[in-house]
Amino acid sequence: MLFNSYEFIFIFLPITFIVYFYLNKKKLIILAKVFLLFSSLFFYSWWNLSYLPLILVSILFNYLVGYLLIKYKKENKQVLRKQLLTFGIIFNIVLLGYFKYADFFITNLNFVLKSNFDLFHIALPLAISFFTFQQIAYLVDSYRHENETYDFLSYGIFISFFPQLIAGPIVHHKEIMPQFFNMKNRVVNYKNVALGLFIFSIGLFKKVIIADTFAVWVNNGFDNANTLTFIEAWVTSYSFVFQVYFDFSGYCDMAIGCALLFNIILPINFYSPYKATSMTEFWNRWHISLTKFINMYIFNPILKLLGKYSFTKALLTILITMIISGLWHGASWLFIIFGIINGIGLIINHFWKKKIKLEINKFLGWFLTFHTFLLSTIFFRAKELDDALKVLKGMFGVNGIILPSFFIPLFGFLENYNIIFGKVFENIYADRYVLLYLLTAFVIVLTFDNSIQIRDKFQIKFKTLIFSVVIFLYSILSLNNISEFIYFNF
Repeated sequence: MLFNSYEFIFIFLPITFIVYFYLNKKKLIILAKVFLLFSSLFFYSWWNLSYLPLILVSILFNYLVGYLLIKYKKENKQVLRKQLLTFGIIFNIVLLGYFKYADFFITNLNFVLKSNFDLFHIALPLAISFFTFQQIAYLVDSYRHENETYDFLSYGIFISFFPQLIAGPIVHHKEIMPQFFNMKNRVVNYKNVALGLFIFSIGLFKKVIIADTFAVWVNNGFDNANTLTFIEAWVTSYSFVFQVYFDFSGYCDMAIGCALLFNIILPINFYSPYKATSMTEFWNRWHISLTKFINMYIFNPILKLLGKYSFTKALLTILITMIISGLWHGASWLFIIFGIINGIGLIINHFWKKKIKLEINKFLGWFLTFHTFLLSTIFFRAKELDDALKVLKGMFGVNGIILPSFFIPLFGFLENYNIIFGKVFENIYADRYVLLYLLTAFVIVLTFDNSIQIRDKFQIKFKTLIFSVVIFLYSILSLNNISEFIYFNF
């Protein structure tokens, strides 16, 4: 079930909200929690019922391991706890590896060994990367004595809570669990309801009106066009960098909005990343919960494993963790390249700051950061390497440069330099208004307040109500072709 669907907006969400708070009002606290868990699992299994046993087994297994880690801490059984933690992490990694990376591994094995092993053709379970990382963090924290014993029902809600289940944020138990135990959160908070609907409407607008508009040109450029000329290629790449921005930002807003209806405040996961003036700042703004997880549970352990600290080892660890981050997004060499490009960007950033120590002009820093990420997203979006190379060739003018015909009086002499005048956007089926869309997107991401800033300034006013209703209705009336969120595929 998608946030941007009629059944979610007009059926699932209202019914879940009403029944949950009705049960709490009647002091049926356990039943309310059971209903919320059931609703979240129903939401998850809407796409495919066969996904349900997997997440149930994962939740049950990790709850038991976490429970034993906490229990044996009190009994001072340190060796057994270490073995349990190792077993728990291996189980989660194997589960993720089997469902997400088995065919990728076999394909590469066949290529290297010239063998012909059959692929499993396993359907990727929704959200497996998210709930796996979330539960690994829970196990590690249980081993480190950083959490308490929770009942199974509460743990199940923590993992499966529907606003953040499918595409994050990757929530930490310390951030979420206490909120479910807070008695005040079991009563309808009308300010949170108003704020939640307001933020949800903004997210819906970002997804339906902005991201899905850019998606048309992106799909034509990456998937349908045989070749791309210079301007077409740049429009295609810029369109995707804005599509993924508004798609993911829109999802984060809708997740925050839905959670607020239930008086749950999700951690910030997206904070104007295209305003960043360095790669380090960028990754502290983009998918913040993933960056925190990688730093805490991957980067730090790998750096510690390499022995005595050195700057060189730290840079190497950055590259390794970014490759892992890339691979987390999908079982493809293209995602690995995505990780490598961002890893190299971070390495250059850190090296410049520590060794060169020359201050870079903020605009130049922003330009380099934005276009480094743009370069990486070409591989992120491409389905095959040929698709990425097609876009890159076009961006470097390999397939020629076409300018609008009305430029002939001024720049007709450029025909002597192999510049062609004619239809500029023919291969991506766009018109000149695409440039206006791109310019508008630049203005929005670079000058407007983000949703978190808007949330913090929120006041219940008539103009806010009108704004919410207008963008909500406009988005609802535009739900002609309901599309998945990009991060649902991870």
